[in-house]
Amino acid sequence: MNNFSYTKAQSVDEAVSLTSVNDDNKIIAGGTNIVDLMKYFITEADTLVDINTIKGLNDIIQIDNGGILIGALMTNADTAYHPTIEERYPLLSKAILAGASAQIRNMATNGGNLLQRTRCYYFYDRNTPCNKRTPGSGCSAIKGYNRIHAILGHSENCIAVFPSDMCVALAALDAVVHISGTNGNRTLKFSDFHRLPGDTPEIDNNLKQGEIIIGIELPEKGFSKNYSYLKLRDRSSYSFALVSVATGLELENGIIKEARIALGGVSHKPWRVRKAEDSLIGKEANPENVAAAADIILKGAGGFEHNSFKIDLAKKAIVRNCMMALDPASQRPGAKPSL
Repeated sequence: MNNFSYTKAQSVDEAVSLTSVNDDNKIIAGGTNIVDLMKYFITEADTLVDINTIKGLNDIIQIDNGGILIGALMTNADTAYHPTIEERYPLLSKAILAGASAQIRNMATNGGNLLQRTRCYYFYDRNTPCNKRTPGSGCSAIKGYNRIHAILGHSENCIAVFPSDMCVALAALDAVVHISGTNGNRTLKFSDFHRLPGDTPEIDNNLKQGEIIIGIELPEKGFSKNYSYLKLRDRSSYSFALVSVATGLELENGIIKEARIALGGVSHKPWRVRKAEDSLIGKEANPENVAAAADIILKGAGGFEHNSFKIDLAKKAIVRNCMMALDPASQRPGAKPSL
């Protein structure tokens, strides 16, 4: 690990000021990702700016539009087990609890969850080319071992995936990211926060230099009656998703009035196709209709030598998860989905 300075910011304005003057001044909160990146010499920091003592960023606030604002410094664990989240946004709670381990969830913050970087093998191996780590050097994963890599939204420059579970649920819930920077505060739709790799895979999101996340807004509708989060992975604990699906449904007499379906583990950002969701409106919630919507979601999907299986896996996961959303109790350990 390289030498670095350390300081504590006492306010959002101070944190913004410290990070805006030097792009190598990095924010640290829970530290569950940035410390690893520094240990592996993937990220270097001149100064680590600790924001944990900033007040007002570690709670949930009711806002005027009926939604809530989740503080960026709340831990994943505190968020998942918060009574408001469990009651009104159980999809988010389930997704968070599917991620990482209990120890990491106790440390990791909500803001940091949005900013975590890919777990691509080659990104962490400084002895191999990686456009995300060293732009222009090439993508080793394309012709390498790519079992965990993208099937949607990838480019010739990068096929890495975004690893978060929490963010898949946030995408389905139409969250809004609250940001503070040198030009004041602004909001960004969650769908616009993360980026596809294109020609600049080294840029993960649309935060500007010196900006920090201060909160995540959830709208009033939380799909608390019909929801499900499904995570398919190589082992059931402490493993990233091969494919994950967050589903929220609004039903009336078995007919879909609104549908939200977001995928994780398949792209450089949480993947959601509004056209597919709209195609389900007015239709019966059954496997055949969901399978047709899944075909729309996966249109253009393309695999590589070791991960083409994820295309069929994703379709089956979408259908299974939507059926599970009809009966959230089916998500309890040992329960079988009503397919």
